[in-house]
Amino acid sequence: MENQYFTSDEFNVKNRAFLFGDAVKVSFFIRNGKLIMDEECYFFLMASMRKIRLNIPLTYTLEFFQSLFQREIIDGEGILNGIINFQVFRNEDGATLSKSSVSYFYEVVGMDDVLSVHKRSLELDLIKEINVNNNLLSNIRVHSPENIYGGIYAQENDLDDVILLNPNKRIARTTFGNLLFLDGDVIKIPKQTEGAYISPLMENFVTFLHKNNLADIQEHEIIAFESQKAEEILLISDEKGIFSVGKIRNKTFGNARFLELIESWKGSF
Repeated sequence: MENQYFTSDEFNVKNRAFLFGDAVKVSFFIRNGKLIMDEECYFFLMASMRKIRLNIPLTYTLEFFQSLFQREIIDGEGILNGIINFQVFRNEDGATLSKSSVSYFYEVVGMDDVLSVHKRSLELDLIKEINVNNNLLSNIRVHSPENIYGGIYAQENDLDDVILLNPNKRIARTTFGNLLFLDGDVIKIPKQTEGAYISPLMENFVTFLHKNNLADIQEHEIIAFESQKAEEILLISDEKGIFSVGKIRNKTFGNARFLELIESWKGSF
């Protein structure tokens, strides 16, 4: 199920998201008819808007978004489980770009449970023709031609996604999410300084594991070869949900331990 909503019924051909990719996207999550992690997602939206110098309206409060999504999506459309991909873009109506107003667009992708692992495991591979930066804007969801190129490469090579490296040839992320590498009781995650996305969904998961001593969470600089050494790999995407990685090149991976950890996490909500 997918629904799309604009601030206005008319598509403005001068909107800067369309012309220049001048926009930022953050996801919100609905589970059993309620917003979850809404405060974390809201503060991430505010931080992302500040990073690309978007003018934040005074009306953009946490209560505004809670009311909007409850009224329009949960009550209005009857969507009880899903991901809201919320995009804010800059208009061209101010004396300067930083003072221009903003508008929003969002789409809702319905699913059985946003915290469940998708049934089908993914097949990934490394891509070396391009890399992603590891600067201030690399951690937020802004326009990324690397994601577009990587997505097309994956389709043309019968893959589900590709692993993107940073300029130092270390693992940053995939085109739409972050990777978690399980080996024994240790879960390794690429550092944000390596080009990984900031992810409220992943941060909630690893915080739960850490607080309950269910795994040793370690942020690392991870070379590409280490993807072949993991016992299990999880891909967490704020945009699309949670996936097991079943294969990278000739190496296959299980998912029993991560499934067990996800079930424990779900029980905490």
